[in-house]
Formats: sequence, structure tokens, C-alpha cells
Amino acid sequence: MKNIQVVDGAVNCGFPIYATTNDEFRMIFPGLDQDLEIVEDFIARVGEDRADAILGAIWDRRIDKKSALGIHGTLFYEKEEKRACFPASRREADWQAHTKASLANGS
Repeated sequence: MKNIQVVDGAVNCGFPIYATTNDEFRMIFPGLDQDLEIVEDFIARVGEDRADAILGAIWDRRIDKKSALGIHGTLFYEKEEKRACFPASRREADWQAHTKASLANGS
């Protein structure tokens, strides 16, 4: 099992953490060492029905943050305007370098 944190655009978002199976995690984060994904990209890749089935199963596995043993990925909702901030690798480890390069280029 792997844990993902969900970040959405709601004012009252609590940034919940959910457990996923390894297969579910690979469906959401298919790239090598990928740990960032925008939900619209996930849906476009697997189709709405498959995405609904995967996410529906995950929503039943919310984890109390105090008992979570790490966060392995972050799934973003309503963050289309932030797409340019995401590194092409969709790896959090590459985020800082990508952000610095974007700022240096005036993006």
C-alpha cells in the first residue's frame, strides 16, 4: 500500500491522505518515480469510468494523518492553472529546480 495526499481548490480543503494499492498508485502515477499528478491528466489517460472506479475505491481508505507512514504521491484537483509549475517528470524532487528555472525565464 502507498499513501497519496489530495490537494483541491476548496477553501475548506483538509488535504486528506488515502491508502492506495500498488496497482492503483501506478495507474495514477505511471511515470518513473512519478509522485505528482493532476487529476484531469489521470482521467484523460485512463478514461472517466476507470478513474471513477479507482478513485471510488481509494475514497474508502482515508488515513488519519497522525498514523500515516509517509506520503508517496500528491494528486491535485482544480489546479489546471498550476500546470506550468509542474516539472515534466512529475517528480516532487525536480520541483525546486523547475520552479527556479521558470522564475529565471520570467514564467
